[in-house]
Amino acid sequence: MIQELFHIGSFSVSPFGLMLVCAFLASYLQLRWGMRWLGAGDDEDASALVFAAGLGGIVGAKVYYALLNRDWHVLLDRSGLVWYGGFIVGAAAVLVVIRRRRLPAWPLMDAAVPALALGYAVGRIGCFLVGDDYGRPSNLPWAVAFPVGLPRTTAGELRQVFHLDIPATVPDDTLLRVHPTQLYETVTCLLIWGGAVWLLRRRAFPAAVPGFLGLLVLGLLSLERFLVEFLRAKDDRFFGDFTLAQVFAVAVCVIAGLLASARWRRWRQSHKAERREPSTAVL
Repeated sequence: MIQELFHIGSFSVSPFGLMLVCAFLASYLQLRWGMRWLGAGDDEDASALVFAAGLGGIVGAKVYYALLNRDWHVLLDRSGLVWYGGFIVGAAAVLVVIRRRRLPAWPLMDAAVPALALGYAVGRIGCFLVGDDYGRPSNLPWAVAFPVGLPRTTAGELRQVFHLDIPATVPDDTLLRVHPTQLYETVTCLLIWGGAVWLLRRRAFPAAVPGFLGLLVLGLLSLERFLVEFLRAKDDRFFGDFTLAQVFAVAVCVIAGLLASARWRRWRQSHKAERREPSTAVL
């Protein structure tokens, strides 16, 4: 894998850093289009939201990583970002901007969550290029070995770092191939994003119900993360075979489902009321 693209003095630019920038740019372009399409704000609003999400997301991801590792020194490291920590703090920062700018919350959700899916898909390419956040050992044809990953996919490091149950007959220096879960997430999130944009362009159900599409996409992203965690090489399985990320995924999915159900019922009631108004006027 590629650890450095180029450097300027002592400042090194990695593929992950480059793809992180691309992820923010892609999110901004998608958000700007969605806000224009739905009449939820202008370019300045989109810029403010992406800046808040970016700053809050990076801070939240670093703090979550430090809490997970119980080491505050990692806050100064360039590596170590946890998506759910970034999602929580980034979402809070976005809510502050929405409140201050008095933006329509539900249409904005329909514009913002597909942008989140696209940015996440692009960002995961950076994880693949530096050999981070990969999966468990696999013999599938598309499995990948990371000889200079974070960490390397040698039997010894997989045992030591992730406590994986690798047969003792496999020497520590053996390089193993693993699931490229980063690419699994990229492909899945791109499909979710593409479906959301298609529905937005149609302006039909579920895009006709303000907020419903955004909640649906958020639920699908949570489901994707829940499923891919079973293949991830991780050492934070504090709930039996379930990781902390899966616990958050279930919580987000349940909350999104309850809110989507409430939005659907409210829209159906208002839609029925609108359909009854013409007959009342005639009488």
